[in-house]
Amino acid sequence: MKALAPGRPIEDNELAEFLGDALAEVGSLTERVLAIVPDDTRTIPMPTIFAVLCARLAPRVKELTFLVALGTHPAMTRRQLADHFGRGQPEPSNVRILQHEWRNPAALTTVGEISAAEVERSSRGLQSEAIPVRIHRLAVEADRILIVNPVFPHEVVGFSGGHKYFFPGIGGAEMLDASHWLGALITNPKVNGHKETPVRSLIELASDMISTPRLGLSLVLSGHDVVGAFFGDVRAAWSAAADLSARVNIVWKKRPYHTVISVAPAMYRDLWTAGKCMYKLEPVVADGGTLVVYAPHIEEVSPTHGEWIERVGYHTRDFFLAQGEKYADVPRTVLAHSTHVKGIGTYRSGVERPRIEVVLATGIPETMCRRINLDYRDPASIDVEAFADREDEGVLLVRNAGEQLYRLASGDVPNIERL
Repeated sequence: MKALAPGRPIEDNELAEFLGDALAEVGSLTERVLAIVPDDTRTIPMPTIFAVLCARLAPRVKELTFLVALGTHPAMTRRQLADHFGRGQPEPSNVRILQHEWRNPAALTTVGEISAAEVERSSRGLQSEAIPVRIHRLAVEADRILIVNPVFPHEVVGFSGGHKYFFPGIGGAEMLDASHWLGALITNPKVNGHKETPVRSLIELASDMISTPRLGLSLVLSGHDVVGAFFGDVRAAWSAAADLSARVNIVWKKRPYHTVISVAPAMYRDLWTAGKCMYKLEPVVADGGTLVVYAPHIEEVSPTHGEWIERVGYHTRDFFLAQGEKYADVPRTVLAHSTHVKGIGTYRSGVERPRIEVVLATGIPETMCRRINLDYRDPASIDVEAFADREDEGVLLVRNAGEQLYRLASGDVPNIERL
């Protein structure tokens, strides 16, 4: 494995040189290479990476295809793709850019099945069901795969990146539902920022069913600065990046806060993605406290899953566990998202008690917020800077939320059983 982690921000030209050198012996004129990359809801210097791959790898291979690992995110527009990849210069004729189509059966192929016994072992008894493993057919048709992935703390799998770009990145609904619901069963505070998790184990089992040779480029960012780059075996590169990300992207706080203002960046265009502004801060909100997702630019819950969420609303995990039959037809990815945004809590004797209050200060109308069981505040009524520098009062302002995880220095995580 090749590594670049100088303990300071890495300039674009340094990253380009590192990647160019790492690719020196990769590719042949008969190879079709598939580069799996994130969409623009992840911070990554994609224009630099795209330019290097086009200049250094494309001339040496038969075909270079970029596949955007959308999971279930909406497809990016032509303009968004151009901005994301930094397109403007002429591109090699053997380069193309595609986006994952998780709802299109023709785009997917079945590569195997994880048995119920294997699922039970990986999930530590939380799930016991056979899971068909489907993935975008390009992953098995390619001669080589390059997974390009930033690595951040993650609410479902522990740390993003690596083979998560197979599942759910370019996978079918079955693995997506199973993995997200498993993460929800364990709960965000107990998964987020942990390297080895049952969900990661499940993803690796599925990934072993893909025989295509592959390499990984795992990056660690602090804000918009790349601070680490690791190239080589997918698991090894991801592992090294996760170790560094744990040091860079987990913010330790000495105390919980009764009020947290979590400001969503522009790259989150709906609540589905802006939910990360809750996930990454839930552990430092005090019992009975309030977290405000401040995002005046967000005007919809989800263009992909909005109808389901309007029907289901946002609830704690225990709310759904107590009423499994009522929600049996709802995709478990939706249920998982619902519980992650609402946070942990209890449901006893028909009464739901969330641990904290989640408030939307967005462009989503108040009537919709109430319908989906979240509180509302007019974003125009909030002076964000009025919440700055008040941590001694129990008030925390996070201006660019979503990628750094906040945890208590004591090591405590919010615990449902304490409620």
